[in-house]
Amino acid sequence: MSVNIQRLKEDIDTLSTIGRTIYGLSRPAFSDEDKQASDWLIQKMKEAGLEVHVDEAGNIRGRWGGEAGKPAVATGSHIDTVNNAGHLDGALGVLAGLESIRSIREEGVELTHPVELISFSDEEGRFGSMVGSRAMAGLLTKEDVEGAVDVNGEKLTDCMAKNGFDPDGVLKAKENSKNFKAFVELHIEQGPVLEQKQIPVGVVDGITGLFKWQVTLNGQANHAGTTPMSMRRDSFQGLVKFASRIDSILKEHGKESSRTTIGSVQLYPGSPNVVPGQCVFTLEVRDTDQEVLDRLEKVYYKSLHEMAEKIGLTVSINPLSAIQATPCSPEIVQQISDIAEKQKLDYLVMPSGAAHDSQNMAKITPTSMIFVPSIGGVSHSPDEATSLQDIEKGTNLLKSVLLELAL
Repeated sequence: MSVNIQRLKEDIDTLSTIGRTIYGLSRPAFSDEDKQASDWLIQKMKEAGLEVHVDEAGNIRGRWGGEAGKPAVATGSHIDTVNNAGHLDGALGVLAGLESIRSIREEGVELTHPVELISFSDEEGRFGSMVGSRAMAGLLTKEDVEGAVDVNGEKLTDCMAKNGFDPDGVLKAKENSKNFKAFVELHIEQGPVLEQKQIPVGVVDGITGLFKWQVTLNGQANHAGTTPMSMRRDSFQGLVKFASRIDSILKEHGKESSRTTIGSVQLYPGSPNVVPGQCVFTLEVRDTDQEVLDRLEKVYYKSLHEMAEKIGLTVSINPLSAIQATPCSPEIVQQISDIAEKQKLDYLVMPSGAAHDSQNMAKITPTSMIFVPSIGGVSHSPDEATSLQDIEKGTNLLKSVLLELAL
């Protein structure tokens, strides 16, 4: 029996009204809008017959079926958003999981393993990225919790307390790996590959790792008219010279899956008639192969220092964040692929270039992901969209995978 796609569509449409502004959706973690969406989801889960609780880290969890004491087959994602977001990132995975469990329950199937739906808190990183799943996987520390502050200076501990949580209890959300048999997350691709290849389903075999630096190049601010080009210590020229090396570095030391982005640049003093004495920029590097990521980190470090020395600059590197690349379970990848073939679905085994809660769940249970196409490759935007037909195909595949794992 197929999932009820109209019921799923109604859920997607309803959730997309919570936190909506003229610029898109804004449901940052532990905000009033996030609380409203969470309350709505909890009610929908209870209506579907799930036993629901919210753990110490704010993860919403609901189980149904299975024999007592058996590890759960879990699915889910997140319902918090970036500012001015689209309506499918994360939310589709939660609601597709809910619909899959509803459909399994309506079929009256006797399960050996319970099925569990999880909506993780703060995936989008208001307070540092994937707070809920990191807590479940035992990857969150007391220092992480106490030191977490958003861009407006609000503390995670204060926002949790405002929402009725005890910040001192967050680490109690850590789960025992024996409580799970597998985790499978459905998500929009957030990229153009599936749509361009006209393939309705992606099966994820690895999730990107990344490191992010704030790099400061210091030269000398000076008069733009009186300082000869050959005598300048121009910090921006340092960035230009470094950036021009990125393609050759990736060709020599990276892979097809490697990504490097300079996403933010500030020049000081920032005047049209002053040679910039300081350039501050971010460097983010991603790959699904941790060995490649480690190699690129060393090469970029060396390249920055060699460039700075050559043109009379100094360089300092402030590491902002790092996430380990995560391979998915080969067995789960194969199982999803086999079921897709049975359903006569074209599929592509592919990496995820974005970070997801799945990579934390992979630390405690066999994990993979199902991708559905993003129209135009657009995400984190009000223009984010996936066809209802592709949503139906992905959700039916998810349901079948959960059912096979839970029997």
